[in-house]
Amino acid sequence: MNQQIIDDTREIRQLVDNWAIFSDSGNWERFAECWHEGGFMCATWFQANAADFIKARREGFEKGVSIIHFHGGFTCDISGDRAVAQTKMTINQRATVHDVIVDVVCTGRFYDCFEKREGRWGMVRRQPIYEKDRLDAVDPNASLELDPEILASFPKGYCHLAYLQSQIGYAVAKGGLPGLIGPEIEKLYAEGKAWLEGAESPGRPDIIK
Repeated sequence: MNQQIIDDTREIRQLVDNWAIFSDSGNWERFAECWHEGGFMCATWFQANAADFIKARREGFEKGVSIIHFHGGFTCDISGDRAVAQTKMTINQRATVHDVIVDVVCTGRFYDCFEKREGRWGMVRRQPIYEKDRLDAVDPNASLELDPEILASFPKGYCHLAYLQSQIGYAVAKGGLPGLIGPEIEKLYAEGKAWLEGAESPGRPDIIK
């Protein structure tokens, strides 16, 4: 591996980590620096350009919405001034559901498309891959019963996360987002491959509301 690839990989990994730290700590100026203009963010609760996502994330943060991210293993494919990175992650969210304080942990990967513009790498698409999740009452003695119909209305990979988010007022996607297997993840991999090969756009998911 040549030195340029090593340097580019290090810079991209730093951007991935910066995204989580600045988002979770409310450092919106630094958070915006992770993106290039025109970047697109897709989450269970919000799908829009980066500027609108930052605004929505900030508004939620200031209202007390608690979303924390943790990172694990990382890999990155680089082709000239384009890159696709995958990072093992968990999304942790705390809220009150049916009068009980709960934590949801969703395990998956961040699938990110990057571009190098004027010597600087920036994110142009972030797409979480939702592999599995769980919901637990913070107080182990609390009694909590979820509505099975609501739970079943969301994809398996993020059904508990979606249940919590829908209970606190978010309009959550009921399909189109990638999980561990299925046509959505195959579409995402194809879009990432095309991005590295020079496609005009890094692609977007087919959201189902």
